[in-house]
Amino acid sequence: MPGAGDRFDLGGFGIHWKIDGFHTGERFSIVHHPLAPRALAAPLHRHHREDEYSYVLSGNLGALLGDDVVTAGPGTWMFKPRGQWHTFWNAGDTQCEIIEVISPAGFEDYFRELAAIWPDRTKSGELLRKYELDMDFESVPALCARFGLTSARPAATIRAEDSG
Repeated sequence: MPGAGDRFDLGGFGIHWKIDGFHTGERFSIVHHPLAPRALAAPLHRHHREDEYSYVLSGNLGALLGDDVVTAGPGTWMFKPRGQWHTFWNAGDTQCEIIEVISPAGFEDYFRELAAIWPDRTKSGELLRKYELDMDFESVPALCARFGLTSARPAATIRAEDSG
């Protein structure tokens, strides 16, 4: 149903869990992400285990995919393959909404665990290692300045292989 599923907001980047991996034999999961106007969804990051496919429902989605800057409007699919450094944001002045297909499933639980520690990032290193995720938090100020964005995330760099 449209309103079904847990929700959490990370200060302009929303998470609305729709289909968990246990419903699909762990083949994929689906998360709905509403993004506030001009909101950066995440620092530059890369996944080592999963691919992400974003479908734009409304608004304009901007992304940095490797070295390529792209913008996608409603009805457009965007592919973020594992191993590629990327980030994405709301490139407009109205809300942007996307459906994120994550394959294989499992990464939807990263958002649950992040919500449980938000905004205290002292356990971020452990969480990033668990999900084989590299994240460059120091990229946030430059991304915000370059694309005219806002972010609720503090500046710091944590990679999956850092800290122990």
